[in-house]
Amino acid sequence: MVHGGIWRYIAGIVGGIGSQPEVTQRDLRNRSKEIMDAVQGGQAFTVTRDGHQIGELIPLRRRRRFVPRSEFMAMSRSAPDICLGTFRADQNATADQEPDDPYGRRPLPRATRHEHNDLA
Repeated sequence: MVHGGIWRYIAGIVGGIGSQPEVTQRDLRNRSKEIMDAVQGGQAFTVTRDGHQIGELIPLRRRRRFVPRSEFMAMSRSAPDICLGTFRADQNATADQEPDDPYGRRPLPRATRHEHNDLA
């Protein structure tokens, strides 16, 4: 198929405006690169076998990593107020307030300590 041929192919099988094109199992196997390129470009397909619809190929939704400042401010305006005292109390109730020493020596488990004394 020549460059851009998948779009002519899609145009030939689309039943109506806005409908999702169908692709047969055989076409999916024979034209997988072109069809996958179209999916990557945002096109969705319904896959058929023996004339029956059996599945869909749909592009993955891309997650947005950046939220514009104006949108963040608009969301913040409608967020509920937070009581600082209640927030701190919840933190104190659930968080360990003592820092852990990553280099601190931990006592040996009880059974190991007993076995260690027997060896001495």
